[in-house]
Parts: sequence; structure tokens; C-alpha cells
Amino acid sequence: MKISERLNTVTRLFLDTAPVIYFVERNPTYHLLVQSVFDRIDAGALTAITSPVTLAECLVHPYRRGLTDTAQSFIELIVAGSNTTFAPIEQETARRAAELRARYNLALADAFQFAVALTTACDALLTNDAMLKRVIDLDVIVLDEIEPEAEETEKADDAPETTK
Repeated sequence: MKISERLNTVTRLFLDTAPVIYFVERNPTYHLLVQSVFDRIDAGALTAITSPVTLAECLVHPYRRGLTDTAQSFIELIVAGSNTTFAPIEQETARRAAELRARYNLALADAFQFAVALTTACDALLTNDAMLKRVIDLDVIVLDEIEPEAEETEKADDAPETTK
């Protein structure tokens, strides 16, 4: 299924950590796919919801490696990005996370991600962790299960090759 079809009925999209990392770090496998998601967010077709968990997880690698510019890019995107809401973790969210963790045997970070998504009325959660599909309370969109648009594939084919 194409990304546009998968997001057709979504107006509020929770961003799990992996898609944000792929976007900021321009992951060669996923960048064009997540770029189309962030284009929709920038255009106002989608509202992105993020959480302190997403922020903390995204900052670990840049902090370990002393990449202050990358850390700042994550902070700006997650906390103050265009059409993005940074949702705090309140008491009700924590209660809901515990309930979800108990019901689905989730890791605490994943339980908080779902709790934030549910308490902020998200239509879907974007991730690349297929194991999270066991949570039936919310539509889980897994990047590995969707296809980029045809024009995105053509852009990738036309892109100059780089060597490392």
C-alpha cells in the first residue's frame, strides 16, 4: 500500500522515534518515505504529535557522539516543528501507560508512546517496529509495510550515487 493511501484518513499522527531519526539523519533506506510524511505535516495536511520519550530517545546518539547540531535539529523538529504538538506526560497519560503496559506487555517507553498518542486523540502511530501492531487500541503504521509514491521512487533512482 502506498503512503498516501495509508495516511488517507489520518489527520493526527503520532511520531514514534524511528521515523524522526530516519528523517533528521536522512537514512538512505527510509528518507524518501518519511520525507513524504513530513511534507504532509509541513503542508498542514497532518498534525504531528510527539512526546518527551521521542525527544529523549532521539537525543541519546547525538549526545554520546557530541553532535550538538544534530541534537538541536531533533529538538527543533520534535518540540517546535511546523504543525507539530509536543505533548507532555501528565498523570492521566502515566495511568494509561501503565494500563497499556499491563495489557500488552509493552516496554515502558512504548507504553508511554501509545498513551500519549491515545490521550491526544491521534488517528495513528507511525513507527518501524512491527511488534507494536499487537496494540489494537490505535492504528499502527509500520514503515517497512508501506511503499513510497511512484514519484518518490523516481527521485531516488535519479539521485546521484554517493560513496563512503
